[in-house]
Amino acid sequence: MSSNVVYAIVKAGGRQEKVAVGDVVVVDRLAAEAGSSVQLPALLLVDGEKVTTDAAALAKVTVTAEVVRDEKGPKIDILKYKNKTGYRKRQGHRQKLTRLKVTGIK
Repeated sequence: MSSNVVYAIVKAGGRQEKVAVGDVVVVDRLAAEAGSSVQLPALLLVDGEKVTTDAAALAKVTVTAEVVRDEKGPKIDILKYKNKTGYRKRQGHRQKLTRLKVTGIK
């Protein structure tokens, strides 16, 4: 593993994502306009051979990302069927998502 690798584990949309500068990640919909900048809380930071997990040190770390666009996930079909009664129910769902591009880890 190279010694100049810098990445962070951030909390975004109820999940944890591994991000580095320049990465594009898709998270649950954020209330931010396209082109605006958002900050994500870091849970772990790897800077070469140095791994930071201390909460006090991570409070000083800022992971900034730019909102690329809002989008929708794939269509999920929900079908319910009960035998011999004629009961059928059809429902669909598309998750609302936001695409982010990581611009900096400081």
